[in-house]
Amino acid sequence: MKAIILSGGKGTRLRPLTYSGAKQLVPVANKPILFYCIDNIVQAGIKDIGIIISPETGQEIKDAVGDGSPWNVNIQYILQEVPGGLAHAIKTARAFLDDSPFIMYLGDNLIGTGINEFVEEFQKNTPEALILLKEVKNPKQFGVAEISKEGKVTHLLEKPDIPPSNLALVGIYIFSTKIHTAIEKIKPSKRGELEITDAIQELISTGSNVESFVLDTWWLDTGKKDDLLTANVIVLDEWLKGNINGHIDDSSKVLGRVTIGKGSMIKKSTIRGPVVIGENTMIENSFIGPHTSIGDNVKIMKSSVEHSVVMNSSELIEIERIEESIIGRRVKITSNNTMHKALRLMLGDDSVVEV
Repeated sequence: MKAIILSGGKGTRLRPLTYSGAKQLVPVANKPILFYCIDNIVQAGIKDIGIIISPETGQEIKDAVGDGSPWNVNIQYILQEVPGGLAHAIKTARAFLDDSPFIMYLGDNLIGTGINEFVEEFQKNTPEALILLKEVKNPKQFGVAEISKEGKVTHLLEKPDIPPSNLALVGIYIFSTKIHTAIEKIKPSKRGELEITDAIQELISTGSNVESFVLDTWWLDTGKKDDLLTANVIVLDEWLKGNINGHIDDSSKVLGRVTIGKGSMIKKSTIRGPVVIGENTMIENSFIGPHTSIGDNVKIMKSSVEHSVVMNSSELIEIERIEESIIGRRVKITSNNTMHKALRLMLGDDSVVEV
């Protein structure tokens, strides 16, 4: 079995972060989202992974992931020139996939479990497709499935006005080679894309066996700010073990599960976990509250940060309180200590500021 990870797209819902970077490389607990996807695939025993990239962010994905040697797998990059839909991505990867069954994993999705049992279920029952589903409150925003009492998928709809169920398609699919034939038979949707829901529906309509697995754990599509912060909270809560490699002076307090990377310094500060702090970061006279991820080479002085993500090489100087925020790379936020208290800002397109 092989796997493809979709890591293209323009990340419009995470702008302005994604004007200068791939959304799949935005960190959750200081680890790129894409790396969680790769880990899950590797743990299922898969050695051949194709990563679908776009012209805009493809090189950044290549630079971050490399040849796969850190995971002891083979990684091949597949350029999708235009974002033509999930089924179009499979067409783009046809040569790489050859005659192998495969997993398709959306590179901005996180789930709270491994995928081993889904792979084993597919190999045991040999359906033409196995899809993961999750009960959601807002099914109109997703591809939605109807299933029989036996768990067979009977009907799929993409973002329906009147959803037939509350079961949304999770961004992880397992297919046999029959999906290629189904994709050849479908036509672009109203938005001009080859929809994977249409391809799976084609399998169903031609009598193929399409099975489902309803997740009983969490699933997050990290394409928006609030979802990204929620993912950061959940990963820190459930997976952070705590590991101190940096230096903490005698005037500081570190409470709860906290990870501090090599070369980082904590001076006259309180860190209340769960918190992860990267390498070569300086925190002085500050409070870092729960559910905060701070990257490498960050400087935080006389500030308070909680429930936030602060990415590499940023600075927060004399900021009374930051919460529920995502601070991108190389951002500098400083206090205006003069009598003139007007805000002085330089903001890119799609920035959001609350003052």
